[in-house]
Parts: sequence; C-alpha cells; structure tokens
Amino acid sequence: MTYQIRLIFFISLSLVLYLSLVPSFEIPNFASLSFYLDKLAHALIYFYLGYIGLFCRFGISPLTVTLLIFGFGLMVEIVHYYHPYRFFEYLDLLANLIGVTIALLIFRIKSNISY
Repeated sequence: MTYQIRLIFFISLSLVLYLSLVPSFEIPNFASLSFYLDKLAHALIYFYLGYIGLFCRFGISPLTVTLLIFGFGLMVEIVHYYHPYRFFEYLDLLANLIGVTIALLIFRIKSNISY
C-alpha cells in the first residue's frame, strides 16, 4: 500500500510542477479564477500534497516532509519570477504554507487518535 501512495504522491507532484511551468493561458479556465479562488486553489493543492506526502511515511519527521513540500512550492514561485508568462507572488507562498500546515495539523491530530 505504501508503494501506491508514494506513486500517487510523485505523480501529483509532477502534475503540479507541470501545471506550474506551462503558460497560464494554456490551462483551461485559469484566467477566470478570481484572486481569492486562486489562493484557495493554492491552499487546497498544497494541503493535498502535504497530506499525501505525510501518508507516504518516508522515514523522516512529518515536519521535515511538510517543510520539503513547502520548499517545493517556494522553488516553483522562484521559477515564476523568471518565467515570462508567470509571476512570483508572496500570497501564493502564504496560501501554500497554510495548506501544508493544515495538512500537518490534521495528520498529527489523526495520528494521536487511537481506535
């Protein structure tokens, strides 16, 4: 089961990277997103990446996994600074941080509950 979750995680990470690097006008309905929906999309995507990443149990601490996923988002935003069709946004980073933080909190709460 761990192998399948890790496969889903790395496919998801690759998909997010791909969608982050293609020009935004090539993504259907991307331009129609409002400012708030864009930030919500960032938070949800990074919540998903964080939660799936935490389920992979890579043998490192959950905090480290969360920081690595946030670091991935930071790298993407740095690439956006130099990308001709994308823009670096601090609020995207904040939304990413909120998403992975919520994933970590839920993961820790769920891990402490015994059934």
